[in-house]
Order: sequence, then C-alpha cells, then structure tokens
Amino acid sequence: MRYSEAKTGRMFVLRLEDGDKLPQVVEDFAADKGLKAAVCWLVGGMGGGRLVVGPKDGAAAVPDPILKTIAQAHEAAAVGTIFPDQDNRPVLHMHAALGRDRESAVGCVRPGVEVWLVAEVVILEILDSDMVRRPDPKSKLVLLDRK
Repeated sequence: MRYSEAKTGRMFVLRLEDGDKLPQVVEDFAADKGLKAAVCWLVGGMGGGRLVVGPKDGAAAVPDPILKTIAQAHEAAAVGTIFPDQDNRPVLHMHAALGRDRESAVGCVRPGVEVWLVAEVVILEILDSDMVRRPDPKSKLVLLDRK
C-alpha cells in the first residue's frame, strides 16, 4: 500500500452541458483553476463514448481491456480522482455506473465520453498530497505513486 496524508481545499460545482467530453472538460477546468489533486463526483447523463468494463483475463500481468461502447443516452453516477501526471498535468481517473431501461454498465471512463443533456460535477480539492500518476512497467497501467 502507498499513501499520502493531505488536507482539503476549495470546492467547485460544475454544470457540464450536452456534448461536453470527459475526461477532457474536467481536466481542462482543473488545469485552469490550478487544481493538482481532487476527488470528483458526477450525476447526470452520458450518451456516447466508451468504458473499460473489465480485463479479458483477470490473471494476465498486463490487462487487455474489454471496451463497451455507449451509443445512446444513459443515466450516470460516477466518482473519480484527479492527480498530476509526470508532466504535472491534472489527469482524471473516473469510474461510472450507467443505466438505460433494464441494462446497466459499470466501468472506467475512456477519453471522449460525451455528456448527454447535462451532468453535475462536484470537485473537492486535495492539498499537500505527494501522489502522482506514473506508468507502471509491470502492468503497463498509469498508477498513483509517491513523488
């Protein structure tokens, strides 16, 4: 386990609009406000893009993702974190639960997921954390680590 003790800072409430793309819109906002680290919550709709819904083989050392296309409007609830990458840019890692009629999907939001109609995001800044996202040579994933 790796951990970092931190404090909370500012809080932001965002209304994302139809067609806004995740994670880019949140990462751009974070960069504009000088947010290095935060926790995020989202409620609203998603209507296009892809989620990673698991690895094809859970025992593989390097996960091969299962991708699910989101082709129609879905209700969504999501939670995520923002931490800087090695170039000090804020990077959002968000998992969402989506539902439409009797179908549901839960997974990791991939670049280009579109907001359908509206989504509300609450961002709580994390201060004094020394965590950063960096590539893990073993899994080929980008994981949190201490600076």
